[in-house]
Amino acid sequence: MKMEYKAIKTCNFLILFFLTTMVTAQSSLIDVVSSFSADKKALNSFYHNSESEEYYQRFTKLYNNWGERIAAIDFEKLTQQEKVDYLLLKNLIEKESYFLNIDYKSFKKVAFVADFAEEIIPFLKERKRGKKPDAKALSKILDTVAKSVDAKMESLDKNLFKDWLMAEKASHIILALKKELKEAYSFYYGYDPEFTWWVEKPYEALSNKLLAYADLLKDNYSKTVLKDDGSGIVGKPIGKKALVESLNFEFIPYAPEELIKTAEKQFDWCKKEMIKASQELGFGNDWKAALEFVKNTYVPAGEQPEAILDLYNQSVDFIEERDLITFPDLAKETWRMIMMTAKRQKVNPFFTGGWEISISYPTQEMDEDDKLMSMRGNNPNFSRATVQHELLPGHNLQFFMNDRYKKYRKAFDTPFWMEGWALYWEINLWNKEFPQTPEQKLGMLFWRIHRCARIIFSLKYHLGEMTPQQCIDMLVNEVGHEYANAEAEVRRSFATSYTPPLYQMAYMTGGLQFYALKNEMLAKGWTEKEFHDRVLQENMMPIELLRALLLDLPLNKDYKTEWKFSTDFK
Repeated sequence: MKMEYKAIKTCNFLILFFLTTMVTAQSSLIDVVSSFSADKKALNSFYHNSESEEYYQRFTKLYNNWGERIAAIDFEKLTQQEKVDYLLLKNLIEKESYFLNIDYKSFKKVAFVADFAEEIIPFLKERKRGKKPDAKALSKILDTVAKSVDAKMESLDKNLFKDWLMAEKASHIILALKKELKEAYSFYYGYDPEFTWWVEKPYEALSNKLLAYADLLKDNYSKTVLKDDGSGIVGKPIGKKALVESLNFEFIPYAPEELIKTAEKQFDWCKKEMIKASQELGFGNDWKAALEFVKNTYVPAGEQPEAILDLYNQSVDFIEERDLITFPDLAKETWRMIMMTAKRQKVNPFFTGGWEISISYPTQEMDEDDKLMSMRGNNPNFSRATVQHELLPGHNLQFFMNDRYKKYRKAFDTPFWMEGWALYWEINLWNKEFPQTPEQKLGMLFWRIHRCARIIFSLKYHLGEMTPQQCIDMLVNEVGHEYANAEAEVRRSFATSYTPPLYQMAYMTGGLQFYALKNEMLAKGWTEKEFHDRVLQENMMPIELLRALLLDLPLNKDYKTEWKFSTDFK
């Protein structure tokens, strides 16, 4: 009987595979997309100083050439899959070109701080082809350049930058030059005796001067411009114009102010639901007191991994009982846990996930207050929303499927698809009554209201309407975060390269898009399982283009965002 069952299961799997292949027909633009990705990778590897005139000019040329290449494609002869790929690639090129140009303009305003580098650029270029340098002549050049750096540093006080952003850009140019010089020097040092003999001392002197110069530049700006609001978190607000362009590149047809209003509406709904759960717990309308009660349901140190496994099993069983999506056996077999370091928890106070789930919980080197905040902020009721977000059907399943279906579309990575999908499942499970107790409801609502707050504070920050400290205060006072966790969230949002400007708002916004699209597909006769499986078989892209693909909507080569996805839901 077991062998017969396995044979039937294998046969069904093969039938599903071939049917899927027929439905999600392949695109002839796969090699075109892959070539673009490979070209970028090759250039980034060769032109690794991203703060140089050479880098900016070469990548400007790359985007111009690729813009011409895709413009020559006959759009009308493409299939729907190919039209979507065309638009995805065209959009990606335009987006990357736009932001490169912004960086290039900033570079050109302060590039004079490194004009002395012209003398050593030939050495840096020739090193890449291994040309043997004239060591004695190079030592004199390095010595001359070091004197030029001295002169630059002496004149700094007379040439203040108008703001800290310009000063920091200038500092980065010098640090990038220092890094490139070190790479070239290390290539010859110890291998070429003559080079080592002549160049060691001049190089060390110049390297030290470049570091000192970069430090001076970083602080060489008019102090009438505020850099740190007292929170210790320094980010770079991009302003309304770049924010609007960023939304267009993500196919979001709403102004920042409209998105803030939508988030505020969702925020109010969450607050009402939290009060209902608070009343169930016996705390009346005092939802903060109820939330404090839930925070104290944390498990003792050392027991968090087992609590996570229990939550994982609950969510997978719940979803499979309702046949909502396909969970491949191998995906269920191969995920694992790791523990997050204390250092990383300063910017990631909660779980992160993908191929593995990284557990945020106290470590021995933390002080007592931080240990308690970590446990309270990661209690099982709060984690009810995040375990499935990070594992199945969230990020782990996304990664698993992305490696198996239309892998070339990884080039079109967007947090609205990646984080929006995981957030959508939080909404979906809430609607299907996955949280049963008031503690579980408060736990899931805490994360739901947090996603709303992310839209509000991140957009207002980039619009110049909120400071980092005000963002921290909002998370503590209006959402119910522990202070250290709120501080880490804001630092992660604005002071790291991990999260681009739209990242934090992408969770709830992407979730709203998936929710609206699912309802459209159900109205067309699809089942939830058909919809969920198909989404993961198409890989990453802005959700408006996924909608055009699933609904076979008319497209043109200059298609712009127009889908006003519904946001009126609970």
